[in-house]
Amino acid sequence: MGLRFALLFLFSITFLSTSVFSDLIISKVERRVDLTSQVVRTLSTLKVENAGRDVVSEVLLSFPEYQEKNLAYLIASLSEGKGKSKAPTLSLPVEAVYPEGMPPSLTLYSVLLPKGLSKGQTLTLDVLAIFTRALQPFPEQITQADTQLVLFQDSAYYLSPYEVKFQVVSFRLPSPRVESYTQLQNTKLVDSEIKYGPYENLPAFSYSAVVVHYENNRPFAVAQELVREIEISHWGNVQITEHYNLVHGGAHNKGGFSRLDYQARPHVRGVSSFRQLIARLPPRAHSVYYRDEIGNISTSHLRGDSRKVVLPEGSNNISFSVPFSVKKSQEVKYSHLDIVGRPVLVLERNNVVPEHNLHFQVYYKFSNLSLLREPLMLISGFFFLFITCIIYMHADLSISKSSASYLAKLQLDEVQATIQQIQNIINRCLGLHDKLETSLRDLSRTGDVQACKAARKAADSFLKELSKDLKPSLVFLQSCPQAVQIWPKVEDLVVKEKEIEEKLMLKHIMVVDSYEKKSGGREIENKVSVLQQKLTILRHEVDDLLEVIDEI
Repeated sequence: MGLRFALLFLFSITFLSTSVFSDLIISKVERRVDLTSQVVRTLSTLKVENAGRDVVSEVLLSFPEYQEKNLAYLIASLSEGKGKSKAPTLSLPVEAVYPEGMPPSLTLYSVLLPKGLSKGQTLTLDVLAIFTRALQPFPEQITQADTQLVLFQDSAYYLSPYEVKFQVVSFRLPSPRVESYTQLQNTKLVDSEIKYGPYENLPAFSYSAVVVHYENNRPFAVAQELVREIEISHWGNVQITEHYNLVHGGAHNKGGFSRLDYQARPHVRGVSSFRQLIARLPPRAHSVYYRDEIGNISTSHLRGDSRKVVLPEGSNNISFSVPFSVKKSQEVKYSHLDIVGRPVLVLERNNVVPEHNLHFQVYYKFSNLSLLREPLMLISGFFFLFITCIIYMHADLSISKSSASYLAKLQLDEVQATIQQIQNIINRCLGLHDKLETSLRDLSRTGDVQACKAARKAADSFLKELSKDLKPSLVFLQSCPQAVQIWPKVEDLVVKEKEIEEKLMLKHIMVVDSYEKKSGGREIENKVSVLQQKLTILRHEVDDLLEVIDEI
C-alpha cells in the first residue's frame, strides 16, 4: 500500500513547474535518518544559495502526504560554525503555506529567515523532522518467540522545491540485520547504516522511493492518552498526577502467550515487549506513588497529551505561554474546603513526542486575602469541635454495668474480637497459599524440585497449626447468640479456605511430579488449567466473603 502511494505521489509531482521556486538553489544536503526506535527522526543540513536577483526572506520545505500526516515535530534553525565551535542558535518560525498549483499530495512549510538573503549569499539550515507511526510492522503478527521486523519508506533524493546540487542520505538502524532494502546507484550498507549517494544536479521535486525492511526489537510503547494534572497550592506544594493509557504499537502477538516461557527466558520469548516505566523526577520531588492497572508499563511517544493546571480557588485573569500550538479549555474542580471550586486550565495536543517535553508558563492573579479563607474555616471548625467536647465531658452519659444493654455490649465486643482473630488466621492461611504459588514460579525459573518440596512441607505444617488455632474461635462463635447473623458467612469462609488449601496442594504435587518427569511448560499448564480456574474462583469468593464480614 505504501509503495502504491509513493508511485501515485511520484506521478503527481512530475507535473509541477520548477520555475516558480528557481531563485534559490540548495548546493548541499546531508540527511541523517534515525530508525533505531519507534519514532523516526530526520536531521537535514541544507546549504542554501540565492541565485536570483531579488532578496529572499523564506525557505520552503516540502513533505509528501504520507509523511506529513505523521509529522509530529518540525524545527528549523540557522547553523553557524562546525563541530565544537558550532554556536547554539534560536529556532526560526515555521508555518504551513499553500502556494497555487501544488497538488494535495504535497505539503509545504515556510521557514522565515531573520534577515533577507541577497543575491549570491548562502546560509546553512538545520531541519529536524520527527515522525510517528512511520514504521509498519511486517509481518503484522508474530509469535512470542519471533523477532519484530518493520518496513520504512522514504526517498533517496531530498524532496525540495529547489534544484539540489549535491546530496547524501544515511539511514541508521538498530542492528545490522536487514531483510531487504532498495538498491540504487551509489548505495552502500555498512554495519547498521545504509547510505545513498552522493547524487548531483537533481532538479526540483526529484523523488526516488526506497523501502527498508529490517529488524527492530525496540518496544513500540504508545501512550494513547496521557493526562497530567498539576495542582498548585500557595502553601508551598505542587502536586502532579499522571494517568497513562499505554498500548504496544508494534506487531501483534499471534497464538497463545506463555507466561512461564516469558519469565524463564524474557530476552528470547517476547524480546520486543516492554517491561518498565522510566520517570525522571526533579531532585526535590517527594511522596511519589504509582499504581499499575494494565500490566506492562514503559516510556513511550504519545498520541494524545492533556495537561491540566489546577489553580487555587479565587484565581482569575488566567493566561499561558507554550512553545507549540495546543488546544485550550477551562474546567472547575472541587477539593477540600472549596466553595466555588478551583479553575482548571486544560491544554491538549495530539501526536506528541519526547521533544515536546518543554517548559511552559501559566499566569494568573490571586488575592492574598483568599489565603485566609481555608484557615478561618478550619479554626471555626476546631472551635465548635472543642465546645462540643467540653459539653460532652461535663455531661453524665454513663451506663450502669449491671444493665442488660451494657452486658450485651460486652458480649458484642467479644464477638467482634473473635471475628478479628478468625480473619487474621484466614489471612495468614492465604499468605501461605501465596508462598506455595511463589515456590512454583521459583521452580519454573530454577528447576530446584527439592526446594519446592521443602516449601510445601513447611506450608503444610503451618496450615495444620493455624487450623488448630481456629477451632476454639469457631466453637465460641457458633454458640454465641450475638453471632447469629454473621456465623453462616464465617462458616462458608472457613469451608472455602479449606477447599483452596486442598486444591492448591493437589496442584503443587502435580506440577512437581511433572517437573520430575521432565514435562514441558505448555504440558504442565494444560494439566493444571482446570484446577487453576477453580482456585481463581475460590480465591475471589474468599475475598468477597472477607469484605462482607468487614461490612457486617
